[in-house]
Amino acid sequence: MSRSGRLSVLFVTTWAFTVCFAVWTMFGVTGIPIRTELNLDSTQLGLLTATPVLTGAVFRLPLGIWTDRFGGRIIMLLLLVGCAVPLWVSSYATALWQFLLLGLALGLVGASFSVGTPYVARFFSKESRGFAMGFFGAGTTGAALNMFIAPFLVSHYGWQTVPKVYAVVLLVTAAVFWLLSAPDPGVGTGSAPSMRQQLRVLRNPRVWKYCQYYSIVFGGFTALSVWMPQYFKNEYGFSIAQAALLAACFSLPGGTFRAVGGWLSDRYGAHNVTWWVLWAAWIALFLLSYPRTDLIVHTVNGPPLSFGIAVPSWFFTGLLLVLGVAFACGMASTFKYIGDDFPDNMGAVSGIVGMAGGLGGFLLPIMFGVILDRLRVSSTCFMLLYGIVWVSLILNYLTEVRRTPVMGEPTQQAPATGLR
Repeated sequence: MSRSGRLSVLFVTTWAFTVCFAVWTMFGVTGIPIRTELNLDSTQLGLLTATPVLTGAVFRLPLGIWTDRFGGRIIMLLLLVGCAVPLWVSSYATALWQFLLLGLALGLVGASFSVGTPYVARFFSKESRGFAMGFFGAGTTGAALNMFIAPFLVSHYGWQTVPKVYAVVLLVTAAVFWLLSAPDPGVGTGSAPSMRQQLRVLRNPRVWKYCQYYSIVFGGFTALSVWMPQYFKNEYGFSIAQAALLAACFSLPGGTFRAVGGWLSDRYGAHNVTWWVLWAAWIALFLLSYPRTDLIVHTVNGPPLSFGIAVPSWFFTGLLLVLGVAFACGMASTFKYIGDDFPDNMGAVSGIVGMAGGLGGFLLPIMFGVILDRLRVSSTCFMLLYGIVWVSLILNYLTEVRRTPVMGEPTQQAPATGLR
């Protein structure tokens, strides 16, 4: 295929994923008026925002396998058309159980990642595959797109308009995708492997290590994308539109810098990028975790001195931007690992790794809500992420920096690009 043809596939598939991601994170904005309407607590809000992420996570593995067998073009088309129906119906929901049930159905759009990743990768050589997958992964800017569009629709026409508009956009995107995409070059070139043969690669311990990395960089990105609008609203008193705009400062660079992360991974290696990504995220989360605090200091012979420590909104937003960029580069470097290590099983491996990231995105908002209801400290969500990143740093150090085979892999299989 010509270069222009490959780029056409890359652009249209990235756009389809962008639309899917906007739909996937829709409840991050519409959940705010729905919470008021249904009088939900923080745990129920976390469950509402996380439910679509669950099916998007669980179905990433089977859809990744089906992509290897039937081709990404047909699977992506079916996904776009099929999810428009429950999305439209969700505008008529009036009870929490209805939102949860429909959220499970429309959440299938989140599995589009494990369809598009192997699909676009097969159009590019190994040397440029990291950039191609990173560029496609930039479709996570759909979360930021949702932060701009959904608040406007909610403010002017009510939250019920959002799923209806998104459903129409899904159908239009499906038509454009079919016209501009191309048949998958990985399909029809030989006998299709059985599902058992494809799943055999999951015995490799490196797959599970990459799952752990992706559960924090993608899971954390998804969870914070749906959690930050209500965080800004409750912590700093912003309106829905203002809160969503500031939350976009996290989700927008978190998507656009994924292509940069892919380029860096091609140039410097997946391990080096992942190592510094984890350090940057660890430092940013440490600062974000500090709660608003009032201190009283008793002096020797005078009245006590009182002062407060709090992260101002502008500094908080800047730290979120740094965290979003770090997570974006980490998502790209993780899939660079996969493209280098498992070129013949990308559908299955990207499916299981994507599922791990999606499950992280599902569980984390619920955990955010539960911890907030119990401890009543707003920054506990960042404290939780800080601990998970700390575990990831230790794992990366033991298995790659020190070449300690704690995951069962032989030391000679460690990548040559590691730090010395």
